[in-house]
Amino acid sequence: MIKQLLLTLFLGIGLTLQAQSTFDSFDEIVATSNETNKPILLIFQGSDWCAPCIKFERNVWSTPTFQQFAEENLLILKADFPRRKSNQLSAEQTLQNKELAERYNPNGYFPFVLLLNPDLTVRKSFSYMDLDPAQMIDFLSE
Repeated sequence: MIKQLLLTLFLGIGLTLQAQSTFDSFDEIVATSNETNKPILLIFQGSDWCAPCIKFERNVWSTPTFQQFAEENLLILKADFPRRKSNQLSAEQTLQNKELAERYNPNGYFPFVLLLNPDLTVRKSFSYMDLDPAQMIDFLSE
């Protein structure tokens, strides 16, 4: 009984990790992108102060339609820059996001989204667009 429970637990964890599409670490997402040949969706956002960022999150990124598409086709990294003390990130995450912004968003636009190839060349870059999930999927798939 315990062996079956442990086997089920390990299989569940393995499938969860295999199906992962959202990451916290840039190094990890780049390695996974190279292994899977999936592009990276790098999202610069201010999750607690940027109205268009919040709208993107609510109307596109967090929807079941977009999340299903992402699971199959993308790897996602959100470089967040919250302002409220209660939402502050770890020092390590803050530093990583700052370094990503210096490299990919030096003008500090929010929201700012890049679709990167596995070799980190930019396939698309854009700011807020009033698209529903299906329209965003079409746009990213062009």
